[in-house]
Amino acid sequence: MAKRIPGSPSETMRKLPTQERAQRTIETIFETTAQILESEGEAGLTTNKVAEKAGFSIGTLYQYFPSKDAILTALIARERRRVMDELDALMESAETQIDQLDPKAFLRQFIRINIEGLGSGRSAKRAMIRFAWQHDHHEDITQALRETAERIAISMQRIHHPNLRPPTPAMMFVVTRAVIGAIRSASLERSPLLGSVEFEDELVQLAWGMLARPAEF
Repeated sequence: MAKRIPGSPSETMRKLPTQERAQRTIETIFETTAQILESEGEAGLTTNKVAEKAGFSIGTLYQYFPSKDAILTALIARERRRVMDELDALMESAETQIDQLDPKAFLRQFIRINIEGLGSGRSAKRAMIRFAWQHDHHEDITQALRETAERIAISMQRIHHPNLRPPTPAMMFVVTRAVIGAIRSASLERSPLLGSVEFEDELVQLAWGMLARPAEF
């Protein structure tokens, strides 16, 4: 049976930070964890090492996280929420300006947020993202990724534009999995294309080919 990794912050954190100092402590733990993943991989990651490099006692770390899996799961969940918040803000902006919306430019921004959030960024962040993709076979991680893709699909369905095909469940399933799948592969393969203009261009063309209304002859 696959090892269970908890899925929500309330399951992984012993207490939620409410004061600025506690929030800074959490951020330091997250940053240190990502740096260790980058330099030593998961095998070199321990709670003792995180606490030592972060400059905290192990007791301070255990006030918030009971294990290294708890730190990693909370870190992944934090990044996923951040991506979804950016996508939600983009959607809200597009809905309020639908008459002036350039659908292809909107699609490019949409894909750029996904690339930056699910694949690229600083090297330490890339290492953390690779860890998340490497564990996407776990039930909780798979469910989280499925929910993310479904939220993207629902958001895209809110954008009604004459140059776009009417969305269907099948179309949105294919386009979201195609984009996320390409980002996942680039991350796991450590492709130099990840974060490049060429990679972004190809994903935009891929998604546009699926979403754009065919020209009438």
